[in-house]
Amino acid sequence: MNNDDFKTIIRIPRDDSSELILKTGVYWKIPVADIRWYSNGNPTKKGIRVNMDELKQLTTALNTMLGDIDESN
Repeated sequence: MNNDDFKTIIRIPRDDSSELILKTGVYWKIPVADIRWYSNGNPTKKGIRVNMDELKQLTTALNTMLGDIDESN
């Protein structure tokens, strides 16, 4: 993965040295989303890369989880 070809969508800081970064780009000619933890500016192994069809399914599942959380409060 050449990070120069990926577009950063959002950075979510956790603390002074860690952040979650969502990037989109093309990997092996497949449009993908990469969601990964970074430590001191370097990617960690903690993360996931999915193609855009999988991202749609993941987004639906996450929205369902958020709805379940909202309903329980």
